Amino acid sequence: MYDLAIVGAGPAGLNASIYASRYGVKNIIIGEPGGLLTKTHEIGNWLGTIKTTGAEFAQKCEEHARSYGAEIEYTLVGKIEKTDGPFRLSLENGKDIEARAVLIAMGTAHRHLDVPGETKFAGKGVSYCASCDGFFYRGKTVAVIGGNDSAVGAAVYLADITNKVYLVYRKDGLRAEKFWVESAEKNPKIEIIYNTNVIEIKGKDRLEELVLDNPHNGAASLKADGLFIEIGADPNSELMAVLGVALDDSRHVKINAEGMTNVEGVWAAGDITDGSNKFKQIVTAAAEGATAAFSIQRYLKKK
Repeated sequence: MYDLAIVGAGPAGLNASIYASRYGVKNIIIGEPGGLLTKTHEIGNWLGTIKTTGAEFAQKCEEHARSYGAEIEYTLVGKIEKTDGPFRLSLENGKDIEARAVLIAMGTAHRHLDVPGETKFAGKGVSYCASCDGFFYRGKTVAVIGGNDSAVGAAVYLADITNKVYLVYRKDGLRAEKFWVESAEKNPKIEIIYNTNVIEIKGKDRLEELVLDNPHNGAASLKADGLFIEIGADPNSELMAVLGVALDDSRHVKINAEGMTNVEGVWAAGDITDGSNKFKQIVTAAAEGATAAFSIQRYLKKK
């Protein structure tokens, strides 16, 4: 029997484990340490760390959690049930565990283009986070795919860093807020390409070329150093419906200031939640994990 089962091993889950262990809360982490963090080529916005890779940072986070005695199951959770007593979690490796409280920190999954070259060049020109990786394309040419707020906002942000930004959208009009659309349209560094899809990503050791399904200025491809795919991300909240956890319209888990959900004994933290104004960063995920751990230890003491 554990005091706390942490479902998800990204910054939110690992940091929650560290705090829980320091509070004397016996916890277990279920998931692959690092989560989407491991897909980040370089990290330069974590206080005290000038530069590191996502994989290196994730490894240090895991080692930190383990140093306090945290157990980690490298698997997924297939089912979570609330019994008359503890929660019962059925893991995909065949194990069942019980815990007095549960923290959901499964994050989100980026939507992919699913085109040739996308997987090959992930971290080598292909990115899903402009605020994370944009700095590394200073003075270069990049493309952003998408027409929503995050895509157009990313294009505007990148225009301050790079020499040229192509904003490629499959429809004939951006669906972002007026502010973002006007900002992009009047920025001389941004060129908007409508009614076009990227159908293949090419290069040698790194991304070099984007193949289009609709020629642009007579060319069937764009030369680019980086590609930012901003077509949305979906929270991994499938397990929440069975527990009766409340979700918002975008299927993010609703939490209060302490990270609590509407179901007693269940907390959530990180990108899966509607917290931190949905500002999906390592620092906000880690902070939500720490806040939830603090709340959980107080809850367990009362129980």
